[in-house]
Amino acid sequence: MNYYNEIKTELINNEITKKIKDYSKNKSDLTTYYNVGKLLSEAGKHYGEGIIKNYSQKLKNEINKKYNETNLKRMRQFYLKVEKGATLWHQLSWSHYKLLLPLKSIEEINYYVKTAVNNLYSVRQLEEKIKSKEYERLAEETKNKLITNEKSNVKDLIKNPIIINNKNNYKIISEKVLQKIILEDIDNFLDELGNGFCYIKNEYKIKLGDRYYYIDLLLYNIEFNCYTIVELKITELKKEYIGQIQTYMNYIDKNIKRIDQDKTIGIIVCKKNNKFIMEYCSDDRILTKEYNLV
Repeated sequence: MNYYNEIKTELINNEITKKIKDYSKNKSDLTTYYNVGKLLSEAGKHYGEGIIKNYSQKLKNEINKKYNETNLKRMRQFYLKVEKGATLWHQLSWSHYKLLLPLKSIEEINYYVKTAVNNLYSVRQLEEKIKSKEYERLAEETKNKLITNEKSNVKDLIKNPIIINNKNNYKIISEKVLQKIILEDIDNFLDELGNGFCYIKNEYKIKLGDRYYYIDLLLYNIEFNCYTIVELKITELKKEYIGQIQTYMNYIDKNIKRIDQDKTIGIIVCKKNNKFIMEYCSDDRILTKEYNLV
């Protein structure tokens, strides 16, 4: 088999397709580079690793300078990743996949592929997600659910720690300032919590007996059909925070929640978690997450 001629034909056909059928560029690129990667992998088994360098020199002269040794190795790596189980979605571009190739875990690649497709991420947005180590900040239980395709719940995709963008570089951080920072980039904060979260109000006013209290952030999750209370703490988690947020959750369930909506969940965002306190929290609707300011 003449591997070089096969590879050359694949790449030339792809160049022609991209010029004529703009709508199918992604599919043509990914299909071509997968096929080329497969041919390169087979050629390497017959002729050794040096064959890629040899082919790249000829392809650069005969087709395009972009078919250098580095890019050919990427195509081979792309083929090998897909063969190991990485999901191939034609909605993503080759530029998206180039960001994913350095990742070692197939599960991690598939997480970012699915997330990018579902959220229509640009290449830059996907790059930001990878740099923030979003997959690594998911709970192990969530990662196992993703592998087994088990149905997730509202709490599964909340990251830990939650990354909060301090765009204006506030130096002194109080709970009020932390709230202000979050509201200045609320879209990012909601994204850190996972899918389907919508902002309702900050400092949400409720009345218990003859006193007024204020919920730091009241959100709603349209995917899981439930209210979500977020309480912000700039200290280590304390046991009294559990009672506080539980009271607020019960208030929302009794006075705001409709019968067709699920029970309210509570998230305590704190500077440092305390696993010993959470061991004795019997309410599984409450969870705690640390935050990092960047």
